[in-house]
Amino acid sequence: MSIKKLTDATYLVDIRPQGCDGKRIRRKFNTKGEAQIFERYIIARYQDKAWLDKSADRRKLTELLSLWWVYHGKHHVRGEIDRSRLHSIVNHLSEMGVTRADQLTHKAIIDYRIMMLDLGLKPASVNRHQAILSGMFTKLISAGEYHNAHPFREVKKLREGTTEMAYLTTDEIKALLQTLEGDNLKVAQLCLATGGRWGEVSNLKGEHIIKNVITFMKTKNGKRRSVPVSDELVRNIKTKASGRLFVSNYNTVRMTLRKVKPDLPKGQAAHVLRHTFATHFMMNGGNIITLQRVLGHATIQQTMTYAHFAPGYLQDAITFNPLNSITV
Repeated sequence: MSIKKLTDATYLVDIRPQGCDGKRIRRKFNTKGEAQIFERYIIARYQDKAWLDKSADRRKLTELLSLWWVYHGKHHVRGEIDRSRLHSIVNHLSEMGVTRADQLTHKAIIDYRIMMLDLGLKPASVNRHQAILSGMFTKLISAGEYHNAHPFREVKKLREGTTEMAYLTTDEIKALLQTLEGDNLKVAQLCLATGGRWGEVSNLKGEHIIKNVITFMKTKNGKRRSVPVSDELVRNIKTKASGRLFVSNYNTVRMTLRKVKPDLPKGQAAHVLRHTFATHFMMNGGNIITLQRVLGHATIQQTMTYAHFAPGYLQDAITFNPLNSITV
């Protein structure tokens, strides 16, 4: 017996979980129940051989990517997109001589980031690379397919500069809508009316619109999101009860946006329609919490980007500053 009752009515756990030649563990407890819990904990811990370092995982990153696809990627709405990006990242790592999991050290990750920055990527883009590859290991660990320490556990993100966020003025919105036609016009109108991303809106089906409420099924975070729209807009866009509603051309809309707003920041393109919705929503007195729900942001911090467009934003600074209480 590894548990003994002592003369002072306490209980002693006296155990050698590695066998008679292994480490001896002794500890006293006031109750037998506590002693039994401790005994079970020690046995389970040493059965897992927690005192031994796990051997380095020498599998190729391409093999781990294939496992990620089986356990997560193929079931996720953005799986194909993320797999393509992961393939690109793994290929770049291969150019550095990093082809196996055990070679993906902290130093290798830092060197990869430097290489990407030298190629002209911005810190935000490099951070996205890091997040995608880190996410692959997180999913593999969750599936029980990777047993070493998470390679990105101690790697911090690069500091990102403030990104310029453009939006269309009322006149620019009118110019855009007057230039576009057909399904391109309809998709742009819906983006401006709902804050939906171009991909979310352009893939809408008739069955996704019920009683003037549009439900985006395939969203960036995988969660459904519903937004009400006007009767007039629904009559204009819902041309059939089921099936895909639009056949739009992203490049045509992107080029039209560039003509309407020549100084549009690089990389924003049709995403400016989403920014435009959010900006005008706040300028017109919308609630920041409502905006968070409409946009589908996971945290309010993401939505706070638009807070300064609210008419009364920080106006209390005028009312309550100390100069107002001083008469000269």
